[in-house]
Amino acid sequence: MEGTLMDKQTKRTEAEEQEASEERQKTEEREAVGDGQPASESGPAAPEADAAPADAPEAPGSTEHGTETGMKHLVEDLHGRRDRAKLGGGEEKIEVQHERGKLTARERLDLLCDEGSFVELGIHGGPHFSQRAMEGREAPADGVITGWGHVDGRPCAIAAYDFTVMAGSMGMTGELKVTRLREMALQKRMPMIWLLDSAGARIQEATGSLFAGSGHLFREEVTMSGVIPLVAGMLGPCAAGTAYIPGLADFVPMVDGQGAMALAGPHLTKAVTGEDISMEDLGGAKVHCRKSGVGDLEVADDAECIEVIKRYLSFFPSHCEERPPLIQTEDPEDRMSERLLDIVPESSRHPYDMYEVIREIVDDGEIFDIKPKFARTLITCLARFGGQPTGIVANQPKHLGGILENDSADKAARFINLCDAFGIPLLFLQDVPGFMVGSKVEHAGIIRHGAKMLYAVSRATVPKVTVVVRKAYGAGYYVMNGKAYEPDLIVAWPTAEISVMGPEGAVNIIGRSAIEASDDPDRTRAEMLENVKRNIDPYIAAKNALIDDVIDPRETRPTVIRALRMAKDKRVERPWKKHGGPPTAPLRMRSRTSGRSPRRSRRRSRT
Repeated sequence: MEGTLMDKQTKRTEAEEQEASEERQKTEEREAVGDGQPASESGPAAPEADAAPADAPEAPGSTEHGTETGMKHLVEDLHGRRDRAKLGGGEEKIEVQHERGKLTARERLDLLCDEGSFVELGIHGGPHFSQRAMEGREAPADGVITGWGHVDGRPCAIAAYDFTVMAGSMGMTGELKVTRLREMALQKRMPMIWLLDSAGARIQEATGSLFAGSGHLFREEVTMSGVIPLVAGMLGPCAAGTAYIPGLADFVPMVDGQGAMALAGPHLTKAVTGEDISMEDLGGAKVHCRKSGVGDLEVADDAECIEVIKRYLSFFPSHCEERPPLIQTEDPEDRMSERLLDIVPESSRHPYDMYEVIREIVDDGEIFDIKPKFARTLITCLARFGGQPTGIVANQPKHLGGILENDSADKAARFINLCDAFGIPLLFLQDVPGFMVGSKVEHAGIIRHGAKMLYAVSRATVPKVTVVVRKAYGAGYYVMNGKAYEPDLIVAWPTAEISVMGPEGAVNIIGRSAIEASDDPDRTRAEMLENVKRNIDPYIAAKNALIDDVIDPRETRPTVIRALRMAKDKRVERPWKKHGGPPTAPLRMRSRTSGRSPRRSRRRSRT
């Protein structure tokens, strides 16, 4: 039994080993077939490794992208067109531009915009097909470069007129480009910047009765005013139509000896009036920044013009629905300057420089002056308090005692309206003897000009702070944001004199009869003068709650900063109206609730 059992087990083992061996052989055959090797002697023979089919195609050679489709040629043509357009009027005219000390339009854009950020629109522009007088003439980009770019990180719409192309004259295609740009600026709420270097309207295209359809740009500029900042840099001539661009803009820097504007250039002026005058004498930077007041700032060259544009915009929001940009400052908010005790003389008859007071109280002593050489009895400048942009309106005793006259009233009204439109708070520093009197100013309309300032101060709803530094006489006290004109804080220095007029004037009027009848007129006058002076005292106004406080001059900076911070969310209720009938047009219509501008005016329905 035992032997039989062992035989059976041995046979079973041998059968299993044979079966396993056959299975391994089948597996090896399958793998060999997969590698292309013969599975067995009876299997198919593999082809020789070096053999190749007789009809196998050759590998194609490398092909340059776009060659087969023809796109390469078209793209090369595109770049060639761009390169030619960027040359403007050509190398010779660019050289002439440089010889005159001027940069080209594209060089100016490179200075203004953050590197690589400018996106050009309409580079392929040229004379419009409808203008038969321009047939066969070249005008790359039609003489104006348009697009948007970032200025210190903020998108701005920019139009740069190219004097190397037909003297930067305004052609039909060019103005279609600028119209497109104005629409973009308004819709996207971007500041609009013009870099002006233009002979004005292109006479070849403008002559004739089709002129009746022009002029949209000025109406549209008025629509933009007060919604987005408008800057017109005067880097060259700007005659006829283009002169109204700076006339309606918010800020107009002018390059001395280079920037000029006039409704008619020297040739037309001579033809019409017979007057022989240069463009500089007719409407140069000195004329408009010192006499007419159309210009805001004289600058030395193109580079400085671009730089002041950047500085100006740093105080403003991109549009009226944004708050002005805050910046960090290391200047302590509670800093108190000892020097303020030494600037203002004790006698109200002695002059001093109000700029010294301003620089002691603003952040880091830095200001941005607006119209510094025009109407010099009044200062209008931008500065910061605790990083907050603020407009400053200050009398300047250094010039005619700080008196107000026609030009200074216009200057103040324009500046107040501008700050109010963009939510920039206002600080008034009073040292004003009142308005100029006499037949000369009356004949020139001082009542009308003074009313402009009065209107602007009354309608302004931004935070307003008033500091009476010294004199505050008559209507000068009113227009410099006196108590009745809704200051959010009104304080006075101990040197303040608030009255309908100065002591000497009051005595001459109310004491004239007594002085004339006196046996000792000089003694009588002196006694009356002392009596009047005792009643002109800031503590009397403070005692009767007519001002909020009398402060140490050294406390001015922290006092102003706290007041501006307190009033930052100010709202002022006004009755609804379409607009008033001001002696100077407001920058924009205010909604019923003023202060921080709502997204849209809430007009009450009328039945």
